Amino acid sequence: MHAPAKGKDEGEAWLSCHPPGKPTLYGSLTCQGIGLDGIPEVIASEGFVVNEINKKSIHISCPKENASSKFLAPYTTFSRIHAKSITCLDISSGGGLGVSSSTDGSMKIWQASNGELRRVLEGHVFDVNCCRFFPSGLVVLSGGMDAQLKIWSAEDASCVVTFKGHKGGILDTAIVERGKNVVSGSRDGTARLWDCGRSACLGVIADCGCSINGVAVGAADNSINLGSPEQTPSEREVGTESKMLLLAREDKKLQCVGLQSRQPVFLFIGSDAFNCCTFLSGFLLLAGTQDGNIYQLDVRNPRAPVQVIHRSGAPVLSLLSFRDGFIASQGDGSSFIVQQDLDYVIELTGADCDPVYKVATWEKQIYTCCRDGLVRRYQLSDL
Repeated sequence: MHAPAKGKDEGEAWLSCHPPGKPTLYGSLTCQGIGLDGIPEVIASEGFVVNEINKKSIHISCPKENASSKFLAPYTTFSRIHAKSITCLDISSGGGLGVSSSTDGSMKIWQASNGELRRVLEGHVFDVNCCRFFPSGLVVLSGGMDAQLKIWSAEDASCVVTFKGHKGGILDTAIVERGKNVVSGSRDGTARLWDCGRSACLGVIADCGCSINGVAVGAADNSINLGSPEQTPSEREVGTESKMLLLAREDKKLQCVGLQSRQPVFLFIGSDAFNCCTFLSGFLLLAGTQDGNIYQLDVRNPRAPVQVIHRSGAPVLSLLSFRDGFIASQGDGSSFIVQQDLDYVIELTGADCDPVYKVATWEKQIYTCCRDGLVRRYQLSDL
């Protein structure tokens, strides 16, 4: 279901329910005033039901289509971190810091609680495409359009390592275990493995001949045969054994290879360019396409998807494993949480029609970054 954000005082919001393969159902919500407890009194038009409402969320069902959504408003919004579209963000493992990159050319570290600026990370030549914390939460990994991969100290903002070797912009990165090795995917069509201690390339893991838009590393279930490396792996490779590398490719292919073996595990052809991918377990994964499909695949039988989720034709821009489900964001401003034990979808509202490029979580807090230049923080406890 979708409910476009409306002004607080307008008193009306539109609803739409999109059952797969059937006509869209439209309805509206009307606010009839504010109760004594400060909670709005809202009624839904025919075919829709308001199950529950509080100050930050509203639960709406469409019984005819067995659809149910909880719309959650941001707990707080940070507007002063960046001046323009925010392309990537991450939250440190302790939940204290955020890092983000923007088309204003900057990459910044800020306090996750209030958005207060802590450090500016300067050194990439062009825009930074991706940034993330190492598991320690003290170090940041970034990739830029300048084909450089950099490691930064979150404490003093110094750039401690620069990796050179890619011939095109770096679009995504992944960290192997505690971070002695990292992986990058680039517009030059290659995925590379790097040794952080010696700032050296340990090898080209895959050469696709097209942009690699997303990468993910996951520990493989024992039942999965990752093959054996043709040459003895360098002793500088740490934690690559029994790991899978997933590549979301521009040529509509999703590729999985053994990270240490460099051997193919599967190649899946989707409906459009793959933008992002993530592992849910040792054999389950998700990948999102430019035309709005989220494929759930089982590595043990990748030919037939476990399921394909299609909510709209907008590009799927980020996917993140979350509890026993996932969080996805799309180019139409929607971001939503699907969990196995919930019979409703949680919709994170506020971005209206601006793409939500990335989602990050820390415990019960969810952070999103958007083309409108805002970081939004949601509290799941507000549900």
